[in-house]
Amino acid sequence: MARSFSMRGVQSAADRAVQHARAWMLETEPGSRVHDVQLDPRFQHRGVDLLWELPSGEVRGIEVKGDRNATRRRYFFELVSNLEKDTPGCFLYSGADLLVYVFLSQGELHVVPMKAAREWFLPRAKEYPLKHAFTQTGAIRYTTVGAVVSVRDVAEGVPGVLRVPLKRRGGAKDVAEEVPPTPESPQGQESNG
Repeated sequence: MARSFSMRGVQSAADRAVQHARAWMLETEPGSRVHDVQLDPRFQHRGVDLLWELPSGEVRGIEVKGDRNATRRRYFFELVSNLEKDTPGCFLYSGADLLVYVFLSQGELHVVPMKAAREWFLPRAKEYPLKHAFTQTGAIRYTTVGAVVSVRDVAEGVPGVLRVPLKRRGGAKDVAEEVPPTPESPQGQESNG
């Protein structure tokens, strides 16, 4: 079943996901700096939303996805960004080091090593169902296609995946943990594009 989204709703989820990603990065590496490059054409075609400048001088590219669905716990790996224009999806071309996937309703942020996830996924791509999402921007409507992949499968196949509880207001300190490859980790979702 295809889902339809308004650009305003998608952008709101994307903005909240970026805020959570930024907060996690700054807390994880005190003294680091985060540069928002979402609107910079030099990084848009590379599938990089944020640059994470670590205190050591190392710079990591970060792709951020926000998921608004309250019940499903799966990743949406974007394979075709715009079906009508036949443009590849960011999961295939992104030069980002990390995919930060924020499950907004579930209150979790997942950090997935992008290259390792892509190398794991591509030989198994046919095992996962494809979903279509429609986005309306003014008079223009376009279709995005992605694979729906369980978090458990990614955790079992890709080393170094982290699951971080999002901070709650007034909150206690949250700790990132490596996602254990157990049956308790199933998940599903849709992407904000």
